[in-house]
Amino acid sequence: MHRFREPARRSLARERSLARASAAFGALAAAAFLAACAPVALQRAPGAPAPAPGSFDITGRLSARHGGDALAANFHWRHGAGRDELDLASPLGQALASLSGDAGNVRLETSDGRVTTATDWSALTAQGLGWPLPVEGLAFWIQGAPRTGAQSDIETGSDGRIAVLRQDGWTIVYQAFAQVASGDWRPQRMTLSYPDVEVRIAIDTWQ
Repeated sequence: MHRFREPARRSLARERSLARASAAFGALAAAAFLAACAPVALQRAPGAPAPAPGSFDITGRLSARHGGDALAANFHWRHGAGRDELDLASPLGQALASLSGDAGNVRLETSDGRVTTATDWSALTAQGLGWPLPVEGLAFWIQGAPRTGAQSDIETGSDGRIAVLRQDGWTIVYQAFAQVASGDWRPQRMTLSYPDVEVRIAIDTWQ
């Protein structure tokens, strides 16, 4: 598993400013995971049963970088019945942000009490980041599948599972899959890259 180093010590005022910016950046980047959450079929090893669609509960770690901004965080993402909830915490366990919402209303609250709302995840991401995230695709990619309705380029490994996915200008490299208790194969580690943007994800549990 990857370990993400904390940034070098800065002056107190700059450190506080960057910490607030990093929390908001990471929270909004992770918000993109929550869009387009319709269950999709995962790539799997030959003979392995297809994963059952429906609600899921994921825990893991992520690092996000955009230009000079960077964040490392633990995350807990719960999806079910048309609603999503995502909690972000620092590697030491300090709460950074909480996101929640459904198809018509989304909400972000950072650890300093600031609240941002929007009608959808796309609007929230654009408002907070100022640069485009592939909102429609990320929820599919994290499950090991291309976004439906768009052209994609897929490379598979010798085990038959997806290894590299290129779609919407992004390249997603799957470094590892893990077999869960149900027998399904789920993505465990992946890197998403786009010009001047990189997101690394390590998933610890799938439920």
